[in-house]
Amino acid sequence: MDKKYRILAVNPGSTSTKIALFEDYDEVFSENINHSAEDLKSFNEIQDQLGYRAETVEQTVLSKGCKMEDVDVFVGRGGGLLPLIGGTYRVTPLLVDHASRGMTGQHPAQLASQICRKFADKYGKEAFVVNPPDVDEFDEVSRVAGLKDVYRESHIHALNQKEIAIRFCAARGLKYEDVNLVICHLGGGISVTAHKKGRMIDSNDIIKGSGPMTPTRAGDLPYAKVLDLAYSGEYTKKQLTDRLNKNGGLTDIFGTADVRDVMKLAEQGSHHAQIVYEGLILQNAKYAGAMAVALKGKVDAIILTGGISHSADFTGKMKEYLSWIAEVVVMAGEFELEALGAGALRVLRGEEQAREYTGVPVWDGFGE
Repeated sequence: MDKKYRILAVNPGSTSTKIALFEDYDEVFSENINHSAEDLKSFNEIQDQLGYRAETVEQTVLSKGCKMEDVDVFVGRGGGLLPLIGGTYRVTPLLVDHASRGMTGQHPAQLASQICRKFADKYGKEAFVVNPPDVDEFDEVSRVAGLKDVYRESHIHALNQKEIAIRFCAARGLKYEDVNLVICHLGGGISVTAHKKGRMIDSNDIIKGSGPMTPTRAGDLPYAKVLDLAYSGEYTKKQLTDRLNKNGGLTDIFGTADVRDVMKLAEQGSHHAQIVYEGLILQNAKYAGAMAVALKGKVDAIILTGGISHSADFTGKMKEYLSWIAEVVVMAGEFELEALGAGALRVLRGEEQAREYTGVPVWDGFGE
């Protein structure tokens, strides 16, 4: 019988660390470890949380009756790296160094590779990261913007986007490298991405601010009006950034990030809620259409995923806009921990080669 691999997946977020233990693809357990504000406020920087987070992960695994010594490989989300192509990467000293410095900004995701490296060193095992947030596979033409010193950047829900593409292809007997897909990750943040034969060639930017309105982000706005807000004297830079990119969208309009709350208001007779809800759908559909154009109309399927895609009403209305382009498939939910486990397992089984992080950005300007 083929060996079954035990894989511990680690995905740190702002106030929690999600973990799961897998035997091959089978989940042994999963846990969302919540970190109280009281615990986190004692750390000045995200990097200072490393020891605390690693300890809570290890104690949680032990509390489930599992032994860290029995884990074959530790795999994390990654983050804080320079732009790289998608894949599964070995956690090397260079990768840990860049993650610890947060080369692309500070985020708890940068702790994932470091936590996994600590465990791998302690127990004599391997450590990987899979499709970190820093994945950049854009075509150069997709980077063009209307100012000479500004260009479009790749900030996508890379981990879930890639996993959904791989799952779709596996179910259809297809190879990811042979198909063209438009994938809409519909959650608190939204990324609508063109996948061309295994590469994410174009998308909106979930970090710097472009794309459709979302439950928490303002999305595309008339920039003259944003400038008016910026120079109104009512906001600091951080306050306005937070309004646009953390507390925008449905949160700004209705005070809730839950699409179901807005749907309920519409059902109770609120015309405003109905219009905003339908506008949210229209904006997402328009971006999906734009990604179909990026693929020159050669689209094998449009896939709707993420938490919002659990709503049959939302996905049904999306289909009304998009079905003329290609088959619209709903794969509801998020599969980030599963994606981490699957990426590590493909390497362990020899189905995929682990990549080496070079620290050299895959793109660093047009060279003008």
